[in-house]
Amino acid sequence: MKFSVTATLVLVLAIAHSSEPMSLMKHNVQTEVDKLTKFIKDMPTSITSATHDMVEKAKALEMVITAQTYMEDSKARVQPLVEAVQAEATKLQEQMKPFIANIKDQMKPLTNMIESFVQQVVQQTKTLMPSAQ
Repeated sequence: MKFSVTATLVLVLAIAHSSEPMSLMKHNVQTEVDKLTKFIKDMPTSITSATHDMVEKAKALEMVITAQTYMEDSKARVQPLVEAVQAEATKLQEQMKPFIANIKDQMKPLTNMIESFVQQVVQQTKTLMPSAQ
């Protein structure tokens, strides 16, 4: 009798133990099914959003490329003008050198005269001032 009670107890515990994992397993399967269902329902929205993001990035990239092309084209158009202006500036500078040298030569006597005058004024001022003794 002890054996039959023990066997019955073991059988009841075994059934209880085996039914618990089945209910957990059913719960896990239902959770996974719910997750998959949600994933499938959200998939069109995710794809639409990802596609929209890619289109926006492509537009931005296209705009950057267009701007770079515009800058390069503008630089190519302006470069000959810059070179021409530099060449004319160099020519003008060369043409002005003799004129500037001539002005310097003409100003030299005037500069010397003014320097001499200032030195005389300084000397006279020193002479007129009482010495600090």
